[in-house]
Amino acid sequence: MSADQAKSSGRFVPSRRQFLIGGAVAGVGAAAAVGADLVLNRSSSPEAAAALNGAEIVPFYGRHQAGIADAAQAHATFIALDLLPETDRDALRRLMSILTGDAARLTQGVKALADSEPELAVVPARLTVTFGFGPEFVSRAGGNAPTWLRPLPPFSIDKLDPAFTDGDLLLQIAADDPLTVAHATRMLLKDTRSFATVRWTQAGFRRAYGSERPGTTMRNLFGQVDGTTNAQPGTEEFDRIVWAERGWLAGGTSLVLRRIRMDLDKWDRLDRGGREQSVGRTLANGAPLTGTDEFDEPDFEAKTSIGFPVIPEFSHVRRSRPDDERQRIFRRGYNYDERPAGESVSESGLLFASFQADVDAQFVPIQQRLADLDLLNEWTTPIGSAVFAVPPGCSEGGYIGETLLG
Repeated sequence: MSADQAKSSGRFVPSRRQFLIGGAVAGVGAAAAVGADLVLNRSSSPEAAAALNGAEIVPFYGRHQAGIADAAQAHATFIALDLLPETDRDALRRLMSILTGDAARLTQGVKALADSEPELAVVPARLTVTFGFGPEFVSRAGGNAPTWLRPLPPFSIDKLDPAFTDGDLLLQIAADDPLTVAHATRMLLKDTRSFATVRWTQAGFRRAYGSERPGTTMRNLFGQVDGTTNAQPGTEEFDRIVWAERGWLAGGTSLVLRRIRMDLDKWDRLDRGGREQSVGRTLANGAPLTGTDEFDEPDFEAKTSIGFPVIPEFSHVRRSRPDDERQRIFRRGYNYDERPAGESVSESGLLFASFQADVDAQFVPIQQRLADLDLLNEWTTPIGSAVFAVPPGCSEGGYIGETLLG
């Protein structure tokens, strides 16, 4: 008898789906119920299965750390820690071994060793955990720090808040489910309590999983496409831009995290034409003002009928575009939107996460050009800044940082 027939006869006859899930909840707990639900969705409805990605796993072990070349997830939390005074080289080795083990488990949908809420670990939703080392970490490890591993040079546009600046150890925790991110964050911070204290935490987001076609360029809270010129992972160009080649950092990279406050209240007072002039792209589809498609190459020589550049010299797209092809970065940013206060409608901005092989050679020249002239500086202010060395990945049985600490 079908469920519809049962309803018409006045009798309740549980469906196969209700029976299986009910039995799972009663007999083996919520985790098994989640698994049963996933299996049923996959077998009974291709459309429903396509909409679920909670069981999707990103491999943890490998030459490079995950969370860099992988497609950016919908949610990310960046956490910087300060090492305790007594945390020496041996303690760092223990810390990274513990963190690596639990990160590897959680990213595969397996509970951490001391997980008091294991039910929250069964939905990895493409969880990745990426570690970065600050100057103090490398110093205590007795390693040779790359010359760029230091605070960025001061820029005229900066108004840096110590609450969002620097740090000894970075955890980048990202997934398509915010509950997964929150649980992984708590589990990994429990691992660090004997070694370090939290310096700052910054959380960001993109469009929810499934809201847009995969590969769509993210938009920031100004409504702009953000990251059009990114190199494609898996290409020689990406490898040249991102991965370091020498020493203990070979196979790793660097991460610059800039917290950029966006004055959306002031931006509201600018008309659409002014917004597009300041960016150098149309807001509708991200095309340069000289093109029709987002990925059209900008023509910086094109002039208006009265002789002015179609794409202004002060526009963001012009100032960020290097004349030297070696000055390229890979951006993997997130929006943030937090508690407004007073007369302000918003406290919002961008967590600008930039990966590159050499901060001084690639990131700093671009940032200097933006600081010198970019018109977007009228509505944006960098209020946080941190630089980390991101070590290579590791093999199963090893740990992140072993090339430095081993």
